[in-house]
Amino acid sequence: MENHTGDNSNKASISHVIFDMDGLLLDTEKFYTEVQEIILARYGKTFDWSLKAKMMGKKAIEAARVFVEETGLSDSLTAEDFLVEREEMLRNMFPTSELMPGASRLVRHLHANGVPICVATGSHRRHFELKTQRHGELFSLMHHVVLGDDPEVKQGKPSPDIFLAAAKRFEGGPVDPHKILVFEDAPTGVLAAKNAGMSVVMVPDPRLDSSFHETADEVLSSLLDFNPNDWCLPPFENAES
Repeated sequence: MENHTGDNSNKASISHVIFDMDGLLLDTEKFYTEVQEIILARYGKTFDWSLKAKMMGKKAIEAARVFVEETGLSDSLTAEDFLVEREEMLRNMFPTSELMPGASRLVRHLHANGVPICVATGSHRRHFELKTQRHGELFSLMHHVVLGDDPEVKQGKPSPDIFLAAAKRFEGGPVDPHKILVFEDAPTGVLAAKNAGMSVVMVPDPRLDSSFHETADEVLSSLLDFNPNDWCLPPFENAES
């Protein structure tokens, strides 16, 4: 995968890190895909990745509207009904969420080296709790978590609201956006981070159209490939897994 880190001049001042959660720290995106395929099959339709790209990272109701409109189901299925139907299936899947490769290593490394970290996720509280059920210890290393149903997050990604809210809540905040590095997997999330004036590393699903890559400052195929030195962050001690 191409890597846009040429020079370090624009990367010298990263002091804080914000992580997206779904598809970046936790392998939860597959659950949404699975449920959406099941629902579409009922109407004789198939799910495709350009639709996925439009839904990723949005608030639930916004994503649901995109889903029923883009698939031409709005006459037979309302966005609200779609969410109700999806909810039941997701609630059973979320507690089985696994960490993405390299997520634990990177979060622990930054925390151990005193780099303030937080999570900014479109997930609302109920879903967040189910998804992180088995990973409480790792998520407890975050300075704070901003959720999609937070009153300060008026609009979902690609609007910068969630990242600006996250920047405010660090100790001594608000932190200057230029000093913040965001990790994202979704095109809307990359745009949101850019709209907030922050640097962003994208770790996209390989099935996602690569035309989304040029907006990010760096594109990696996995968090395992992240090199903190490129961003003047404390280096990994060694190549421990």
